[in-house]
Amino acid sequence: MGSKKLQVWLPVLFAVMIVLGMLIGYQLREETTGGKFLGFSKRTSLQEVVDLVKSRYVDKVASDSINQLAVNQLLSHLDPHSVLIPSEQLTAADEHLQDNIKGIGIEFQVFEDTVNVMNVIKTGPSEKAGIEVGDKFVAINDSIQIAGKYLKVEKVRSLLKGEAGTKVKIKIVRSGKLIDKIVERASFPVPIIDVSYMLDKETGFIRINRFADRSYEAFMESMGVLKKNGMQKLILDLRGNGGGLLKEAIAISDEFLSGDKLIVYTEGDHQSRMDNRCRRDGIFETGKLVVLVDESSASASEVLAGALQDWDRATIIGRRTFGKGLVQQQFQLSDGSAVRLTIARYYTPLGRNIQKPYGKDHQEYSEELLNRFHNGSMIKEDTSKPKGKAFKTPSGKLVYDGGGITPDIFIPLDTVNISENVLRLYYRNSLSNFVYRYYLQNRAKFDQISKPENILTDFQPGDKEFTALREFSLTHDGVIVNPFTDKEKIQISQRLQTYMAKQIWRMEGYFEIANRYDAAVQKALSSLK
Repeated sequence: MGSKKLQVWLPVLFAVMIVLGMLIGYQLREETTGGKFLGFSKRTSLQEVVDLVKSRYVDKVASDSINQLAVNQLLSHLDPHSVLIPSEQLTAADEHLQDNIKGIGIEFQVFEDTVNVMNVIKTGPSEKAGIEVGDKFVAINDSIQIAGKYLKVEKVRSLLKGEAGTKVKIKIVRSGKLIDKIVERASFPVPIIDVSYMLDKETGFIRINRFADRSYEAFMESMGVLKKNGMQKLILDLRGNGGGLLKEAIAISDEFLSGDKLIVYTEGDHQSRMDNRCRRDGIFETGKLVVLVDESSASASEVLAGALQDWDRATIIGRRTFGKGLVQQQFQLSDGSAVRLTIARYYTPLGRNIQKPYGKDHQEYSEELLNRFHNGSMIKEDTSKPKGKAFKTPSGKLVYDGGGITPDIFIPLDTVNISENVLRLYYRNSLSNFVYRYYLQNRAKFDQISKPENILTDFQPGDKEFTALREFSLTHDGVIVNPFTDKEKIQISQRLQTYMAKQIWRMEGYFEIANRYDAAVQKALSSLK
């Protein structure tokens, strides 16, 4: 009998105890230091102000703009590389890390309010549709007139880009005739290797423009071809390479370093140290190696250059690199935007953090490269040394942290040899615009030139071309250029040959000719002997 009573009253007793506990907790809530009863911790001042603006401000303010402003203000007090990326800009921001793009496969330039086709990607959608270099676009999908309007390049690009498989109707002008073309957009690879070729019988040259999804794969393909062609020495060009995916730079570093050598490690207050070491036998662990860098070589480029310098594996030639030693991770937000937040610092094998100082003045940080130019750091070697902590490589060479990778051999920025008269040709791209028009006028001749190096003998600009260039600059761009001196004629002749090689063979042609006159490349060749 007692057992039955207990079964009846025990649940009731538990219920009474729970209710009493809730009542006691409610009475004591004002006397405790914890959060609200059955609630979350109290709102921050930031949340309160945002809510006040949304609900009480005199004028209507878009919620998204308030949130973005608040987040941007917060991130601005951290470091220069922690940023908010609005949802509408996210796709474009991620494109440089991808190995392909979606579009119609052309390079274009706007001349005199008209879109001119500068290059058609081989086997791409436009080539298949019959679009040629020199075609002029006047309308897109009939209703969108683009000729005779001051459209920005970004606007034209947005009209031509689109998902693979979609079609766009383009009205072009060719030899004075209107022609309708329908192009089916496609996804096609974006070159990651600008050029890969043999400079001489023993020396290969590879220029990597960024570290994206397929950088390592593209690099290995290039290395395989060069080795088959007898490469024993290599010049790796990272100038202008602003970085990208760290894993790609680590994988490429592994191909140059032996054993289980440390390549780079990362560490932060909320991220424990993570070492990245060599994991396999490399394709080029013993051959002579030079790495070219400059002030725009950054992030992943500095990881690669720093690892090779710390292990005495390569000679670094050029100018001090940018100095970005912070690692970002992208976090997706609920409104479609994303935050790229700095989560760690990276360190070279010797322990160098090459991040340059930034403090609270991000404007000063962004202008640091300009300051290098004005204070002579890009001109005189003795002013290019950073003031960071010194480290010793295995061979006893001193290297420094806190300001980028300082090259072993300094190459000054070439500003002395360029006159003001020649610089005027770059104000409105007069030089490249002239080459494009000159190519179209003499296309039959240039189509007979089989390879870039033949440009040097088959296209030697003279007084006729110099006069035509000055007239073109004035007539089309409104830029007055004085008659050229003999020294200026040599410089312009070299640039005309280089730009013509680019017009015909794109970046491969450009660098094959430009390297003939490049002080850093020539210094690299002499150092490899």
